[in-house]
Formats: sequence, C-alpha cells, structure tokens
Amino acid sequence: MTPATSEALQRDRLARKSLLDFLNPAFEWRRVFAETWGTFLLVVVAAGGGVVAARSGGAVRPASIVVAPGLMVMAIIYFMGTVSGAHLNPAVTIAFALRGNFPWNRVPGYLLGQILGGVAAAGFLRLMFGTAGALGATVPGAGVTSLQALVMEVLLTAGLVNTILGTASGARNVGPNGAIAVGGYIALAGLWAAPISGASMNPVRSLAPDLVRGDLATSWIYLVGPFVGGGIAVVFEQILVGRPTAAGALAAQGLLGLDEPSDETEDTKPST
Repeated sequence: MTPATSEALQRDRLARKSLLDFLNPAFEWRRVFAETWGTFLLVVVAAGGGVVAARSGGAVRPASIVVAPGLMVMAIIYFMGTVSGAHLNPAVTIAFALRGNFPWNRVPGYLLGQILGGVAAAGFLRLMFGTAGALGATVPGAGVTSLQALVMEVLLTAGLVNTILGTASGARNVGPNGAIAVGGYIALAGLWAAPISGASMNPVRSLAPDLVRGDLATSWIYLVGPFVGGGIAVVFEQILVGRPTAAGALAAQGLLGLDEPSDETEDTKPST
C-alpha cells in the first residue's frame, strides 16, 4: 500500500468516525453553542464598527468597518469551523439544507443559536455604548430606495452563498482556502456595496440591532434579501457543480479540516 493510499484511508476512517460523532445528539449542544458564540462575535464586530465610529468621532474609518467582519469570519472559521461548520448566518444554514448538505432536523437549533448570539451582541453594544450609531443597523443608503437595497442584498448574498458552497464542494475546502475566500468576499462586498444597502447578507446581523433599538421599519429588506439570494445560489450551485458532494456535506456539518492522525491498523499502514 502506498503512502498516498494509506493517507486517503486514514482520512476516510476519520471522516466516518466524525460523521458518527455528528450524528450523536450528545454533541449537538457544542455545535449550537459554537453557532451562538460565533454569531455573537460576528455581530459585535459588524455592528460594533459603526457604533465605535460614532462614539469616537470617526476614528474607525468606513473601509475598516466593512473589512473587519470579513476578518472576523475568517478567524471564526479557523477556530470553530470543524465544530459546527461556522454557518453564522440563517441564510447559509438554509442554503446548506436546501442543497442537501445539512439535515433539516438540525436547522432549528442552528437558527436559534444564531439569533441568540446576534441579539446578545446587540444587547452588549447597547449596554456599553447606548444607541450610538443606531447600534450599527444596516439601512438603505441616502437616496437609495428599498427596492434597490433589496436587490443589492439578493445579489450580494447569492455571491456569498455561492462562495461558501463552492469552497465546501471538494478539495478547496481543506486548509485556509475556504476561510480566506469567504472572509475576502465579505470584505469585498462591503467595500463597494455598503453605501447602498449596508452589505449585510445576514438576517441576524441586521435584525438583532433593529430589535434592540426598537426600529423594524427596514428589517424586511434584510430578511427577504438574504434568503432569496441564498436560494438563488443553491440553484446556481446545482448548475455549476451538479449533485451535492460528500465533501460539501462534511463541510456543512463541521467535519472537514480534521486531519489529525488516527490510530493506524494493519489495513492502513503503508507497505514497505
């Protein structure tokens, strides 16, 4: 048996063991906690940039405000992507389920964790800084209609979810590539589209500040847009790649990147 074959067998055994762990309901609380904590961190940074900019008189520049969430998502994928898949976004969770890469019976727990994490983050900002910067709420830009903001959110989210699904469909999701691609896309989208819609691409990121500040006037844009965009991305992924892959399912469930060596048996030891 060649070393390459041995390595492939080891990874297969580890994937099967990890899948059994994922299907074990005793581990579900860890995954929901990971989604809660990860979404908290994302919303604190994404909404907090605008809050701190308002409190500091503009010390945090617009470019920094939109790049920071991308960097945070990149970090979160690195430290907890193997735990829950680091969805951090209801539109992503629903897209993975529609794609057939994530079990529907686990969707409610993930959504609950994301909502709790987002609202807790907005509450934290409210306690720390009051309502400065409208709690970092995403709203249509000056002179931008609700329809324009909605279409922009659909477009941006479609690109984001395609990036996530695409980097979770094969070997590209191993190593830093997925985290860099997703974080880079979020930063890029914000750099050019934030003045139009706020470049939310995440229902919880927008709804949480709106709930805490008590203003839901434009929340519908950031609920409808990301979910529609995520659905479009699933259709496009089917066109681009075809049927769901096993690697995509493992990535959605937080099972890739687990490349620690497992105990070898005689079947997996390379021949000399």
